Amino acid sequence: MADTVDGDTSRQRRHALLVMSARTHADLFDDSRVARLRSLVTLGDPARVDVFDRRALAQLAQVEYLITGWGAPRLGSEVLRAAPRLRAILHTGGSVKNLVTDEVWERGIVVTSAAEANAIPVAEFTLAMILLEAKRVPEYIAGYASTRDVAGDWRDGIASAATFGGVVGLVGFSRVGRRVAALLAPFGFDVLVADPYAAPDEVRAAGAHLVELDALMRRSDIVSVHAPELPSTRRLLNAPRIASMRPNAVLINTARGSLIDTGAVLERCRQGLLRAVLDVTDPEPLPADSPLFGAPGVVLTPHIAGAMHAETLRLTDSTLDGLETLVRGGAPANLVDRSMLGLSA
Repeated sequence: MADTVDGDTSRQRRHALLVMSARTHADLFDDSRVARLRSLVTLGDPARVDVFDRRALAQLAQVEYLITGWGAPRLGSEVLRAAPRLRAILHTGGSVKNLVTDEVWERGIVVTSAAEANAIPVAEFTLAMILLEAKRVPEYIAGYASTRDVAGDWRDGIASAATFGGVVGLVGFSRVGRRVAALLAPFGFDVLVADPYAAPDEVRAAGAHLVELDALMRRSDIVSVHAPELPSTRRLLNAPRIASMRPNAVLINTARGSLIDTGAVLERCRQGLLRAVLDVTDPEPLPADSPLFGAPGVVLTPHIAGAMHAETLRLTDSTLDGLETLVRGGAPANLVDRSMLGLSA
């Protein structure tokens, strides 16, 4: 008797292959999620590959679903030729730009991603940084540690808090940008959004105000970057825009390092006019002798805003939800729209 899904003997089970690094697989699939995957599809031997050697290419002849993740190679012509039955590529990460080729779309292969699920931890990290920086918490921590004086004159040198009534500017009304706007709602900030593709009514519904980027840079106490990395967004926050920021403003970047002029940010931080929280850099990783390390007013985090540890399981659940929908003949909610790839991360 053919393998079945949930006892449905009228439908033969679909074959799938995991394409990701061993580390990614270990992060994404605990025992319960492996069991759920195997309840939906048949996995071959090996069940996971990170390179398409001769054995993996031969296995592709039966594969209808590729479940990809960090460490997956680009799915070029050789792979697609070896997979004539391929119906869908389900990516457990965010962007698929470096994974899928034009041939994927031309063959009508369905592509999904876990970008929406990965937006959740990025937005949460951003909210945490906004609240800490608006309260000037890192500066108070450093001042207290250096003086051992809880109420000394050193406190007078710290700028006023930008919490209640402060202005937060979101550069990009992306998946993450939308979530950050929603998370900020209870905290009494005035939220600005700069995004040439954002619908004004959607921005208003989020409790924010749509403005031009230059105005956002001048008016914001905290600027948080959530735009995609595109040729048109390289150095989007250039030296003149960085220089236009309010004294004691804060710049948070969890998007891509190429979106900001790092040299201009570094110089303004050295002048004591800006603080920068950089979870991403250009280049990445930074060389060990980068002047960003130890620079005054610069906080570096090692690309931790996105899903990590238990958070990665949310990506798996999103992917498996899409797989289950496809196996049962439906259209998954996390489809990638090819027409939007030029406007999204």
